[in-house]
Amino acid sequence: MARPSSTDQSKPKPRARNARPKIERAALKLFIHEGIDAATTREIAEKAGVSEGALYRHYKGKDELALSLFMETHNRLGAMMAEALSGDGSLEDKVHAAVEAYCALADEDFLLFSFHLVSLHRFLPYDKRREDDPVSITEKIIAGLIQEGHIPKGDPALKAAMALGVVMQAGQNKIYNRLPGPFSQHAPAMARAVMCVLKS
Repeated sequence: MARPSSTDQSKPKPRARNARPKIERAALKLFIHEGIDAATTREIAEKAGVSEGALYRHYKGKDELALSLFMETHNRLGAMMAEALSGDGSLEDKVHAAVEAYCALADEDFLLFSFHLVSLHRFLPYDKRREDDPVSITEKIIAGLIQEGHIPKGDPALKAAMALGVVMQAGQNKIYNRLPGPFSQHAPAMARAVMCVLKS
């Protein structure tokens, strides 16, 4: 039997290309269906079709990977909220723009959107209160609207919690198949509900 040549023996195994996106999508699926605590780095790597070592080249472990996926959406939401609510137009126009942006994110990548929503209680403590997080942005804008007399006086933090609750609870129901169709089709109704909260 012919022995492998020295060239064959020394030839390195090819590395998986674009491993990071594969790892992230595999992790999202496992985190959603099994939970972060139950999923292992070995399972994530197998589902992604890469070696476990490839995962560790990008992340220290599954906890860092999960937090990174959460913050990716959290930071994006903050930027979207700031852009929508600081734009031109009436208050109603801005609210509609913000809600539509939130719904568009859900329809664009529902897996990532779902993971962010169901992981809020786990990862929000890692997100120290900043001026650019979605909640702080909403509170600041509501405080400005109150000061300028556009909406009735009230606690900006409470109004923000109630307004965000409108879209977040609807998002939860969408995740659990209690709302039909694309999430964006419900944006007008949610925007009207948010306006009711702000004007109360």
